Amino acid sequence: MTIKKTLLALAIAAASTAALADIRIGVSLALTGPGSGLGIPMQKQLELFPKTIAGEKVILEILDDATDPGKGAANARRFVTEDKVDVIFGSCITAVAAAMTDIAAEAGTVQVAGSPVGVPPGKDKWLFRLPQSNTVMGHAVIEHMKAHGIKTIGFLGYTDAYGQQWLDAIGPLLDKAGIKLVATERFARPDTSVTPQALKLTSASPDAILVVASGSGAAMPQLALIDRGYKGKIYQTHAAATPDLIRLGGKAVEGTYVVSGPALLGDQLPDTHPSKKLAIDFVTKFEQKFGANTRNQFAGHSYDFQVAMEKAVPLALKKAKPGTPEFRAALRDAFETMGRTVFSHGVMNWTPADHWGYTMETGVMTKVVDGRFKVE
Repeated sequence: MTIKKTLLALAIAAASTAALADIRIGVSLALTGPGSGLGIPMQKQLELFPKTIAGEKVILEILDDATDPGKGAANARRFVTEDKVDVIFGSCITAVAAAMTDIAAEAGTVQVAGSPVGVPPGKDKWLFRLPQSNTVMGHAVIEHMKAHGIKTIGFLGYTDAYGQQWLDAIGPLLDKAGIKLVATERFARPDTSVTPQALKLTSASPDAILVVASGSGAAMPQLALIDRGYKGKIYQTHAAATPDLIRLGGKAVEGTYVVSGPALLGDQLPDTHPSKKLAIDFVTKFEQKFGANTRNQFAGHSYDFQVAMEKAVPLALKKAKPGTPEFRAALRDAFETMGRTVFSHGVMNWTPADHWGYTMETGVMTKVVDGRFKVE
């Protein structure tokens, strides 16, 4: 009996040790609701996520935040209190990711956001972003406008954090470029019509209009502008660089300028571009599994999350084992010190002072031509 008890105790201890070694990742994505066009491709890419990293088993806990900040916050609370995850990945929606940041920080758990979430200075100790900042992408947009002689623009964007952050980001860039913002209109993500806003913008007759929306939601405002007879140039942000824009917008989006990271454009990039190899690898593996022309820049963020984890985890393991506060802190330190890292979306260099990481050269301007994004 004593031997049996001893063996049982050893078995339990071994099981506990094995469980402690598992790397647990809490994933919160918009799999339903208006943001599902962003979240679903990211979830698909996670099907290709490795089962182990640096010899440690990886467990993904994937929850739907339904494009709802309250639900995202609840998911984050569950991750840190019940699941005891080592890192949180999400959300793909800016407002949802913002609702998760304080919870992750209070628990001392790294949050790697799949959206360009902004927080007050000093509040992002535990927050790292995979998408490019709106300032970085706005730089590419405004430079393109300058090159095409744009003097006035209108703004049609979400009322939420994503829309406001873009409005804040482009203000100084427009001033520096000598381009005047002559009309600003906003709409909510669930809105099914922006006819009044489109009429006001069309009446203002700006040389160009910047639409700030995401996924499938980016087609509706553009259709409204075209229906109201707008003839100027239309620009879309990197959140719109998805097949949904072309599928839903059809002919109305032909000729639209869409800023993007390089992830979708590997085959169009020069051989000297640092992200070309990874961009091609991402697209090749994704489309082998999900079919031709299914590439999606949001799925690219999930690919880059894997790249970051595969570089940071071995560094963190030198200090602590997964499942501990020490490992979570070591993982945060590893992200800050792992140095220049090539992603499918550009070259990343997170530092203690910069949890955005991308340079101003990251944004790639594309144009919708014959139903495809073509590098300008």
